[in-house]
Amino acid sequence: MEMKAVSVEEPGRLVRTLTGGILGCGGWVLSRGANDSGTVNMLFEFERQQCLEIYSVLVAAGLDLSRSGHIRFTELCQCTRNHHEDCGTEIASVDLEIQTIPMIGRNHRIPSSEAA
Repeated sequence: MEMKAVSVEEPGRLVRTLTGGILGCGGWVLSRGANDSGTVNMLFEFERQQCLEIYSVLVAAGLDLSRSGHIRFTELCQCTRNHHEDCGTEIASVDLEIQTIPMIGRNHRIPSSEAA
């Protein structure tokens, strides 16, 4: 599956968080990296029986998946649950592109002179 997402996390930290979460669920990170423009690319695989855990890791890491990404992961989880004996050990592959967006500051307030 090819998926896109956005995140406000710092790219290096995001790569470490996602890598740890994916490996913790029994997945395999095949490639990972970030470029100077803040784009993170990850290619990873996992057994389909772990799809709900992997989906949870992505959301918990602060990813805002695209609409199609949410739909694809939901369909994968539902299909796997309904056909667990037939496909639970099949391998799912995700090619994920994340655009990181720097935050000015979590508690940033606009001065009253700029509020108008």
